[in-house]
Amino acid sequence: MIDRLAVLGVGLIGGSLARALRAKGLVREVVGCGRDEGNLRRGVELGVIDRYTFDPAVAAAHADVVVVAVTLGATADVLARISPALGPQTIVTDVGSTKQSVVAAARASLGARFPRFVPGHPIAGGERTGVEASNPALYERHRVILTPTPDADPAAVAVVEQMWIATGAHVSRMEPAHHDEVLAATSHLPHMLAFALVDCLAGLSEAGEIFEYAAGGFRDFTRIASSSPDMWRDIALHNRDSLATMCARFEETFGLLRRALDAGDGAALRAMFARAKDVRDAYLARSGR
Repeated sequence: MIDRLAVLGVGLIGGSLARALRAKGLVREVVGCGRDEGNLRRGVELGVIDRYTFDPAVAAAHADVVVVAVTLGATADVLARISPALGPQTIVTDVGSTKQSVVAAARASLGARFPRFVPGHPIAGGERTGVEASNPALYERHRVILTPTPDADPAAVAVVEQMWIATGAHVSRMEPAHHDEVLAATSHLPHMLAFALVDCLAGLSEAGEIFEYAAGGFRDFTRIASSSPDMWRDIALHNRDSLATMCARFEETFGLLRRALDAGDGAALRAMFARAKDVRDAYLARSGR
């Protein structure tokens, strides 16, 4: 399916994609690019990539598909650097957690090649990073959202769509702004809450005792606070408008809970808890989890 795949950022996401396509026999050669030579060498040892370079333009040259899997903060620079090296038929896609900022950067950098850019976002991941964390089964039964613009080349979109389907993912499409609104609610806000809760508790004088006696609920709720601080700083800033809206909405709802607690209003507390339980139970039932 792909003769040469260039993976710019050989970590959990980019590495897992390369491994999944290799497992299906759908890519002949994978060229990796990154800044950490130890990670890139390990990628070759694991068979994730065939060779590597530190220059994204060199990796992108002569590639059929280029996957930009760097942090959001580095995406615009990488797109600008690879633009002169792209062939007329090269397809470029990304894996960023926000889409409006990426689309704007691609439009500014790729020029006439922009129609061959297909923005994407795999809804999968984990706390571990680097090529060692890559897993060929990472995307199985997970969602991948593509957000092509109206001027995208349908043939390029079809290739990227089939690439993700081959990994076992469920692929859907959204408009970039809508994607950012949805992900602000379902992914970005929960991460902010986990980071904020752990930071809040860490500042208490009795923090050591609190964490010592923390049970499974605390561990489950705060698992995502172990995610990369640099990556989540970039996500928060690149989607700050939609995220700020969701933070305000959450603050309003949490204010209702706090006022019910202050008033000793058990009925209001139970009603909120019951609504939340019903919604989550219905979500689990639909998703088969």
